[in-house]
Parts: sequence; C-alpha cells; structure tokens
Amino acid sequence: MICAGVFFTFIGVMIRFANKEVHVLEIVFFRYFISLLIMMPWMMRTGLSGLSCKNLPLLFARSISSYIGAIFWFASMIYLPLAEATVLGYTAPLFATLGAVLFLGEVVRKKRWWALAVGFSGTLIMLRPGIETITLPALYAIGGAIFISCSALLVKVLSRTDSPETIVLYMAIFSTPLSLGAAIFVWSTPSLETLFWLIGIGLFSTLAHLAYTRSFAIADASVVLPYDYVRLLMVAAVGFGFFGEIPDIWTWAGAAVIAGSTFYIARRETTSAGKNKIISKSTRSSVEFN
Repeated sequence: MICAGVFFTFIGVMIRFANKEVHVLEIVFFRYFISLLIMMPWMMRTGLSGLSCKNLPLLFARSISSYIGAIFWFASMIYLPLAEATVLGYTAPLFATLGAVLFLGEVVRKKRWWALAVGFSGTLIMLRPGIETITLPALYAIGGAIFISCSALLVKVLSRTDSPETIVLYMAIFSTPLSLGAAIFVWSTPSLETLFWLIGIGLFSTLAHLAYTRSFAIADASVVLPYDYVRLLMVAAVGFGFFGEIPDIWTWAGAAVIAGSTFYIARRETTSAGKNKIISKSTRSSVEFN
C-alpha cells in the first residue's frame, strides 16, 4: 500500500510536467496506451483465451466510465494543489457505497449511512460552499471521483463473470482508441523529455494499481486502508518540494473527516463479510482499477 502511495504521488508530479507541453487528453491517451503495451506479454501468453469474456457491453461501459474519470482526475491534478486533489479523490469510496445501494441493491445499515453523511461533510469542510466559490478544478476532482466510483460498481458486477485480468485488459483495449480519438484534436508531438514523463505516467499507473489491489488481496481492508492515507503526507511533501504548495487547515480538516469515514465503512464491510464467511475487499480496492 505504501509503494502504491509513492507511485500515485509521483503520477501527479509527472502529469504537471507533461501538461507544460501536451494537453490533458493526450496525457490520458498515453496512460492507457502504455498500460496496453504492458498488458501485451500477458495477452500473448494466454492467447485468444485471454480475450474470452462474458459481458462485452458492460466491459465497454466500464471503459468509458474509467476514461472520463481519468480525464477529470488528471485535470484536477493539474489545476488544484496536489494535496487538495488527492483528498477530494478520497470521496470515490463514498460515492461507490452510495451507488451500490441505489443501483446494486446492497443493504447499508444505519451506522454506515451516518458514516457516509460524515464523509460528505468532510468534502463540504474543504469546499466551504457559501463562504468560498466552488472552483471548476474542485468540480473536476469530484466529477472524477463520481466516474471512478461508477467504474468500481461496474467492476463489482463484472467480477462475477470475468477475471480481473480480463477486466483490466478490455479497459486498455477499449480506452486506448477511445482516448486517441479525442487526443487527435489537441495533439502536439511531445519532446523526448515530455515523452519520458508520459511513459512514466503509464508505467507508474500500472504499478500503482497492481500494488494497491495486491495489498487488499493479502490483508483485510481495515488493516491496509490506514496506510493509504500516508499518501496524503507524501503528496503534501512533494507538492511543497516541487511546486511550493502548502495545504491549508481546511484541507487537513476535510481530509481527517473523509479518511475517518471511509476507514469506518471499509472496516464495517470487512467485519460484515467475516460474519458471513465471505472473503471481502473494500470498495476502494475496486475503485483503483481505474
């Protein structure tokens, strides 16, 4: 989990550097294109069996949701202080839990409803609507969290019939041409330095997701999730070191509330799954398939 935090932290820095020369849509394309290249050896090893799937329309819908979420998330990293963008991204599990109730019929008890309410109040602490104007970059971060949570819900459904490798592979297969079609309109041939950052974004994204999901595979969510919030400290340090950004008191206060809420929800899910003798992973583990 800590390794994943390091990778995710420096993705934001590389996005900033790459954006000096190329548009965010082009950055997103390289993110998926490099991921597809990394998946190619696995696809060649498995052959056509690796392309076997049970629900192609949902795989396509999941890819679109992931793609839109990536655009919003990358944009928030560019225009918001890195720490603030990271904290607002932590709301994705809250949206995923809410979506699981509304669209998947999952049962949420009273305590978790209170945890959701508290978590969203943490977002209001950061944004302070009515006192401060909610900026467009902040809406980018929230929009990214919403679409990433949609992607997580689709992964929950798809995991009933398809393997994680198949789900990730089809995301790369669908999202690469989709993102290329949009990037063509703003295309700028990157320099060698920018190409280095673009390749780094794709590589670090893949490594971060592998490390993140692996942490949930070997330990309960309530054990590993606290280490995910170490990422905020790393992001704050890197944001200050590279860009001179200092998170304000409202960012830290909102982060504490959102972190406490998502940790409580993950712990309740793990406890509930244990009682039913079901192997559980937290909502965030699905979110990070993006």
